[in-house]
Amino acid sequence: MKSRWVPYATTPGRLMTQLFSDAVVIAWTAIWVFVGIAVHSAVATIAEFGYRVESGANGVAGNLDSAGENAGGFPLIGDDLAKPLTAAGDAAREIAGAGQTLGVTAGWLAWLLALAVAAPPILALMMPWLFLRVRFFRRKWTAVTLASTAAGEQLLALRALANRPLTKLAAISTDPVGAWRDQDPVAIRGLAALELRASGIRAAGLKRAQ
Repeated sequence: MKSRWVPYATTPGRLMTQLFSDAVVIAWTAIWVFVGIAVHSAVATIAEFGYRVESGANGVAGNLDSAGENAGGFPLIGDDLAKPLTAAGDAAREIAGAGQTLGVTAGWLAWLLALAVAAPPILALMMPWLFLRVRFFRRKWTAVTLASTAAGEQLLALRALANRPLTKLAAISTDPVGAWRDQDPVAIRGLAALELRASGIRAAGLKRAQ
């Protein structure tokens, strides 16, 4: 994981923290996806019921229409027999329309409720995680790019002088500022490595442009 394209640290501590955060985000997302699926399934049963009502009512309407047509063939009383059957068929079709409306509405509601339940907690954790990961990637890219040149290495050393604890600076050189001013290559490389480690990058293995 020494490539600047890989959004992970190369120091063990930072790398384990990143991998653990990835696992937490994946587990959290999976939990809420399952919750969303459960909500969708629960509400979708209402939609299924609506479509069943539509199918059954259409079947009844078809049977009543057939009965009305057959009754209409009777002499004298055929029309009187057909009218109530036709009216009942129209009522059944209205019920079928209501069932279809219920099915369509419940179907959309199932998706909306699933997203409303699952999306907020997922985004609440994923957005900060994504922000931190992008920020680290940009920081790593910049640090690795700087470390590839002599001037960039000096700039990293200067940042270490400004940002790192005095005890760590003293471990590099008894006079780190003087060493940086004198362009001591060993001290500068040590200070740059200190700043790289603070960014989650091991200096070992990084190649500097000649």
